[in-house]
Amino acid sequence: MPAVDSAAREGAVAEETLKTELAAELEAARRRTLALVDPVSERDLVTQHSALMSPIAWDLAHMGYFEELWLVRRVGGLQPLADHGDLYEAFAHARDERGDLPILEPKAALLYLAAVRHRTLDVLDRIELDGGDRLLAGGFVYRMVVQHEHQHLETMLATLQLRDGTPHPLPDVPGPPSAALGAREALVAGGRFSLGVDGDPWAYDNERPAHEVELAPFWLDTAPVSNGDYLAFIADGGYADARLWAADGWRWCQDEGVEHPLFWRREGDGAWSRVRFGNLGELPPDEPVQHVCWYEADAFARWAGKRLPSEAEWERAASWEATSGKRRYPWGDRAPDDELANLGGARFGPAVAGSYPEGESPEGVRQLIGDVWEWTSSDFGGYPGFESFPYDEYSEVFFGDEYKVLRGPSWATHPVVARATFRNWDLPIRRQIFAGFRCARDA
Repeated sequence: MPAVDSAAREGAVAEETLKTELAAELEAARRRTLALVDPVSERDLVTQHSALMSPIAWDLAHMGYFEELWLVRRVGGLQPLADHGDLYEAFAHARDERGDLPILEPKAALLYLAAVRHRTLDVLDRIELDGGDRLLAGGFVYRMVVQHEHQHLETMLATLQLRDGTPHPLPDVPGPPSAALGAREALVAGGRFSLGVDGDPWAYDNERPAHEVELAPFWLDTAPVSNGDYLAFIADGGYADARLWAADGWRWCQDEGVEHPLFWRREGDGAWSRVRFGNLGELPPDEPVQHVCWYEADAFARWAGKRLPSEAEWERAASWEATSGKRRYPWGDRAPDDELANLGGARFGPAVAGSYPEGESPEGVRQLIGDVWEWTSSDFGGYPGFESFPYDEYSEVFFGDEYKVLRGPSWATHPVVARATFRNWDLPIRRQIFAGFRCARDA
């Protein structure tokens, strides 16, 4: 009997510890939300700055709606605070329609967020996480909602990057110490390795199940392609040579008149500048190139005599060590910090290409986590044995050759999202996201 009592006490302590952790993650995400929108005017919060993006006020209320749907109604069994109809359903209205919807004003949206959070924490206090409900196991549904908020914050940052008007203040955060980068390529051994993950309470359905894949050895750039590298592509006529482009990409390039990455400008004296959150500045040649689409990345790789890595190759480089096997991050299982990766949006931009030697992989590949999303050659689809959970609309409705996979979370991605197995995806024409790339080639 004492052993049973001891086990019960240990279980209760573990349950309370997990609840404390989940509440802390929810609150950390909310602090980040409030800090991001605080300097933004009410007008900019309600304006639809681009047909590609929702008004930020829509994103705010949508985050509350999503949290209420899963953590208050689904988990707590409570009725919604208000009937919003389908205003904040992600698939009910296309993004380019949301600026005309009768959405909540920013102050009302923030009040709604706070009211939902109050109910969320009340529910968390009284429910049983270890009661056999798969949705609650390991706190999965709470982690899903935390990640959802952080992911929308990255979306909101992309919206702020697209807006015109008063520049958004850039934080005065110094970059990491300079670090010499040795070889520009690393040889990554082939063989079998485990792609995906099982048993991670943060992992989404599209990251599961883990399964063995066989890869040939390959060479991978040790740093993302830099602005300086990309300038050489432009100077060599990369945007004017149809031979470098996929057929659809060449049509897109010609139809849109694209001649350089989004937000770049060429000044009268021939110098290049870039706009970052409304702030015009000199183009830094040593930063990773960002705001390029898949077609641009693919054309550059062909110009360089290389190719884009597959997502399996990318994850092999970012998560596998020959003797110990699967890692959560390129450097091991230690949680990301400022010595290892540029994450969480603190700098509002990428660090110099080749930074963070402490965060490199066993082969010496750097910045696989943080700085820029990296386009891969792979189409987005489910792994063998894929099961949609807890809803089809997160992953499954996007499967197919229409979307390309991106890996390696960007500078705007929060660390809780930044595991090596995380999969992002987008259309191959998308450039407003914080995406760059690195190249690979056969060994």
